[in-house]
Amino acid sequence: MTAKTASDYFIAGRSISLWVFVLAATATSFSGWTFMGHPGLLYRDGFQYAYASFYAITIPFTGVLFLKRQWILGKRFGFVTPGEMFANYFKTDSIRLLVVLVALIFSVPYLGLQLRASGFLFNVLTDGMLGVEVGMWLLSAVVLIYVASGGLRAVAYVDTLQAIMLAVGIVAIGLIALNYVGGWDRLNDGIAALSQFDETRTPAGYSHYIAIPGVIQFVSGLGVENPVGGAWTAIMVLTYMFALMGIQSSPAFSMWAFSNHNPKPFAPQQVWASSFGIGIILMVFTAIQGLGGHFLGADTAFLAAHPELVNNAMAEGLHGVDLMDSEGKQGMLIPQYIYLLGEATPWFAGLLAVCALAAMQSTGAAYMSTAGGMLTRDLLKRYVLPNATHAQQKLWGRIGVAIIVLAALAVATTATDALVLLGGLAVAYGFQMWPALMAVCYFPWLTRQGVVLGLIAGLIAVTLTEKIGADLMPWGRWPWTIHSAGWGIIFNLGIAVIVSFFTQNKADHDHKMTYHSFLREHATIPAAKKKLVPTAWIITLVWFFFGIGPGAVIGNTIFGNPNDPSTWLFGMPSIWAWQILWWALGVFMMWFLAYKMEMSTVPKKEVEVLHEDIGDIHMDVDKP
Repeated sequence: MTAKTASDYFIAGRSISLWVFVLAATATSFSGWTFMGHPGLLYRDGFQYAYASFYAITIPFTGVLFLKRQWILGKRFGFVTPGEMFANYFKTDSIRLLVVLVALIFSVPYLGLQLRASGFLFNVLTDGMLGVEVGMWLLSAVVLIYVASGGLRAVAYVDTLQAIMLAVGIVAIGLIALNYVGGWDRLNDGIAALSQFDETRTPAGYSHYIAIPGVIQFVSGLGVENPVGGAWTAIMVLTYMFALMGIQSSPAFSMWAFSNHNPKPFAPQQVWASSFGIGIILMVFTAIQGLGGHFLGADTAFLAAHPELVNNAMAEGLHGVDLMDSEGKQGMLIPQYIYLLGEATPWFAGLLAVCALAAMQSTGAAYMSTAGGMLTRDLLKRYVLPNATHAQQKLWGRIGVAIIVLAALAVATTATDALVLLGGLAVAYGFQMWPALMAVCYFPWLTRQGVVLGLIAGLIAVTLTEKIGADLMPWGRWPWTIHSAGWGIIFNLGIAVIVSFFTQNKADHDHKMTYHSFLREHATIPAAKKKLVPTAWIITLVWFFFGIGPGAVIGNTIFGNPNDPSTWLFGMPSIWAWQILWWALGVFMMWFLAYKMEMSTVPKKEVEVLHEDIGDIHMDVDKP
């Protein structure tokens, strides 16, 4: 695993193999907050929040659109970081600096979340003997050692095992919860009782646990004017999915794209590992974890009202902690599940704890490595040491990793909100890379002025509609039940298009066409399949509308009246059945795009390499 050159260290020498990428990219996409935070919010908000599980499809959807084309450009021109790709394409360093900024404000808070979650787990499993901060420092030290020493290749190999552990851990905890609840029928009986017990009702009069509160609510925002019946309207779900698309449009994933030997791993990762594998795990086992917590003693009010539906032995094991009593406490649900097994089967509790820690490390390691690479290549090498040797780049890459870890630890010590929502700011920033990626991969008419100004506007809009900025404004968080990623992309893409219309330049356009002409030779679908393009558009738009968009309100009632469990067609709430149906259709959509439309398959024409590493053409000859 010794890296000889800078590209060896930063992007694994463009040689990551098929199964390593399939598993490592999956581990990077679905991290500690999937393991720890996601079930807790499902516990608090019910199935209206469970639409977030569709990120198993929307995260790799971004990869379908952009990863193959980025790989082609990276292979052709020797790009190591996305900043190099954008700077060479747009002929400006302003976009390079913005990309580094996005990488930092994505990576640092996102990594901080993983470290915070690990501290929670350490704290619970040691019954308070080990503090949260101690746990964070222990985990970060372990990860720092192997990331700094081996670079992205070491991250990829370790993530391969961690992906398996993440999946096994979620499934195991789901099965444990189902077993303690008393089985499938008793789980649904409990959900029915919970929905009747629930005092929080949607505008249609349904329990907020088993219905979304309409298409949109024009309220000022959380903290100022809260939505009726919960925050997760159809538009909130849709724009929250936009935010999570930011994971694979973030600068870190551009470097994952560059690191592959060829695009062959992209399709199986996007369709089978992520959409199908992680999808079914989240739709079924995470849902069981979240809703099952109410019947295992975590909801003391429900316990008092329905003792016949609650496993009292488990209630005793939860220390009498009511996870419903304050904001953010839901993040403790999974540590409590693991803790419950400590006396009966300590070895199994230990295994699940290792799985949870693996889930947290998997994402953190990738963002440490890639952010360190961007600091080295796009700042240090570009402006301070333009003739840096490969050895110097690796040294400063390791120093960059350490800087990122220390910054993340600083953020982690102040993180107090629900874990999964804390990631919202970071991923919403990552989603703001979409217009820039659209320009490089598809649309040469988007100009550098438009993309740069749009990106700046998008980052500002995200900040002002997330809690950190909304507290300073007359509105609250997520006004009109539109997530900050939605507000960001409205301003970002709108300004990018308008400014591009007025800043067209023939010389710039001709320069950009050298990239697009090459992409058309290597990434365009075969002529025989062009007739399928309208079908692909229809399938995609229908899925986004009904699966995670305005049409999702149909799912509240189509398979039974939420208020009358006797009408539930499949013995479960209509909304859950609707989600499982559209998950299956989403897997088909991803297969159609990735394989049938060849958006993630190996180019039929071989990519001829101009530069192995574009940085070498700006520096003295260096032979490591």
